[in-house]
Amino acid sequence: MYLTKEEEKILAGEEGEVSQRMFRLLVRLGEIYGADKMIPVGSVQVAGVSYKSIADPGTEFLEDIAKQGLKVKVLTFLNPAGMDLENWGKLGFPKQFAKNQLRIMNAFKQMGIVVTATCTPYLAGNLPRFREHIAWSESSAVSFANSVIGARTNREGGPSALAAALLGRTPNYGFHLWENRQPHYHIKVEADLTFSSDFGALGHYVGKMVKDKTPYFTGIKDADTDQLKTLGAAMAASGAVGLYHVNGLTPEADLIKKENLETITFGKKELKETYEKLNTGKQPDIVILGCPHASLREIAAVAEKLKGKKLKKPLWVCTSRVMKEAADRMGFTQIIEKAGGQIVADTCMVVSPIEDMGYKTTGVNSGKAANYLPGFCKQQVVFADVDSLIEKVTA
Repeated sequence: MYLTKEEEKILAGEEGEVSQRMFRLLVRLGEIYGADKMIPVGSVQVAGVSYKSIADPGTEFLEDIAKQGLKVKVLTFLNPAGMDLENWGKLGFPKQFAKNQLRIMNAFKQMGIVVTATCTPYLAGNLPRFREHIAWSESSAVSFANSVIGARTNREGGPSALAAALLGRTPNYGFHLWENRQPHYHIKVEADLTFSSDFGALGHYVGKMVKDKTPYFTGIKDADTDQLKTLGAAMAASGAVGLYHVNGLTPEADLIKKENLETITFGKKELKETYEKLNTGKQPDIVILGCPHASLREIAAVAEKLKGKKLKKPLWVCTSRVMKEAADRMGFTQIIEKAGGQIVADTCMVVSPIEDMGYKTTGVNSGKAANYLPGFCKQQVVFADVDSLIEKVTA
């Protein structure tokens, strides 16, 4: 792998031991995957933020780096934390958990990282351009950036993303290269997709089938960015899909090669079977929406559905702090709270300790959440469209 003179100096330790260690990680990654050089990145998104995920060893690792005084070289955002960073007490998050989570956020802040904890950084002020090289971690954000925006990123681990942020570069391999952005499967969608949960079910089914390969979809008549976000998130969770193309909707769909693709059909039967498979519970203790984090449009839709209603069980809408503040200004938060629900910022059901907060069965409309909750949070899952979920928890 070719290194510039500046990069050779970093590797030799001339910019300090931490920079050397971080760059050695990137070089090793590049060697494993056959990168020819390092490339500059326009932005970074770092995972490994929730205390639930990284515990004490991860917290101490971050605090140690922060003490060295290193600052990130590019715009860097964070993945969701394990709790709402401002309203954790009101929502019932454990005090000791909160104390440790705030230590983590402080360490990131010392490094110059924007402590906006969200899996939708593109909705919160970190929006890459078409074909811009970036280094993002969170699986749904990687999928959205690659597929819907047409930026270029591999799915970075927490340490490699942090290294890219501190050094401003990443190895040139994988999805950074055009030849690796070509599809392997043609997905013929014959089912009508109405709800966000339908796109989540499609994503779950396709991810299981294609694993880490790239699908090309036809038959999706129309989809907004929220539905594409949901589709990509589910595929990344059930498989390891980091890039997909949708005929007529995503920016590279007209540019890719479409010959000799294996065809998979998704019809009414597959849609019905996927819903049945993802349902492991009957009555939710809580309904949690916003995985990935809800957009303002999704929050507005929930507020409209809850007008004049009274919830008999908790309902959370997870989102970024940026979207929460916009919802506050628009009066959506007030409507949701009047019904008995909450807009929860900075976290989501997958990385928060909901199993320690008395919840055993969670209602979701997210294919990603339905995939992760049984293992990560010991939850039974009620997977349904948003209207059905609200009906289940409305008095």
